[in-house]
Amino acid sequence: MRAISERRFQSARVSEFKESVIREMTRLALQHGAVNLAQGFPDFPAPEPIKAAAQRAIAEDINQYSITWGAKSFRDAICEYYRRFYGLALDPEREITVCCGSTEGMVASMLALLNPGDEVIVFEPFYENYWPDSQLSGATCRYVTLYEPEWTFDRSELRRAFTERTRAIIVNTPNNPTGKVFSRDELTFIGELCEEYDALLITDEIYEHIIFDGSAHVPPATIPGLRDRCVLVNSLSKTFSVTGWRVGWVVAPPDLTSSIRKVHDFLTVGAAAPLQQAGITALHMPDAYFHELAAQYQEKRDLTIDIVRSAGLKPFVPNGAYYVMCDIRPLGFNDDLALATHLIENLGVAAVPGSSFFSERELGSHLIRFCFAKRPETLHAAAARLERLKHG
Repeated sequence: MRAISERRFQSARVSEFKESVIREMTRLALQHGAVNLAQGFPDFPAPEPIKAAAQRAIAEDINQYSITWGAKSFRDAICEYYRRFYGLALDPEREITVCCGSTEGMVASMLALLNPGDEVIVFEPFYENYWPDSQLSGATCRYVTLYEPEWTFDRSELRRAFTERTRAIIVNTPNNPTGKVFSRDELTFIGELCEEYDALLITDEIYEHIIFDGSAHVPPATIPGLRDRCVLVNSLSKTFSVTGWRVGWVVAPPDLTSSIRKVHDFLTVGAAAPLQQAGITALHMPDAYFHELAAQYQEKRDLTIDIVRSAGLKPFVPNGAYYVMCDIRPLGFNDDLALATHLIENLGVAAVPGSSFFSERELGSHLIRFCFAKRPETLHAAAARLERLKHG
């Protein structure tokens, strides 16, 4: 029997896809028994009231399909949540699509709203899924640099990135991997360019409550004049420490929502019904929960900054999210992949090589990312191992 040719039966749209570097680091961490500071998930429990709500929902037999774009009660809770935190009035029937996590929300939105030949602007360094999402959509990425150490962008460079083919720009705020929190002024400028070029502003706001040092999260949809061209992607994952639940949502104007719902329906049908029910409890958590979440993560951030600095790395202090990017050159390294391999195999700590967040490897080969969504004892265990970095 003739062997099947992998190349013959591989879709051209995935021919350049590679394994997720982040998830590869987790696999290697498990293989080598390393402390996993690579993949962005907590190693501590989710809040008890939310877990109990999920258990009740299963016991009460909320186990069948919900409406494909989300249970009405959960969509109502999402509307109440945005009114509570941002004064944003949403229509649960026409502007919300519940998805299987923000990952599906992003790709469903891009598949629904981008056409082959369109261009989508992405700030780099960027979360690794955005490029594959653009490829699946047939669109081309145009990259705009976020410059160290504050991860600022050059407004003239951003303007030059917009063309007559620009369909959308993706803004991840707070940002993974840099921790940058885009200011209202920056978002207003981005919005003005979107209006000028009739482009969409797609926002990934999954880390919205993990902010530090008095920073404030500003959803672009709340900026005057931008509501009708904003597509907001979010989920329960990071705010409520339930990354494995895969329950997210997309907020968009009615005409865009209609298209996104069609794609979502045929991608996944719907998110898990009992976990949507538990999401109602999550979104109604008291204000104190959200304040404590930010305070606890700021403590973890400060501890991680001290740890990596003590190990001889140069950290860039994040204003949000739960990652620290570090310059590896002070230790004499200039190859992020080599250092990441050394950390896992010889020191027992997993991190993510910085080049995985860039369009060209050399742009991030001097960087490495650590995740601090971990218990203090996990961070201290990593600290003890990273101390050996200074000794070669």
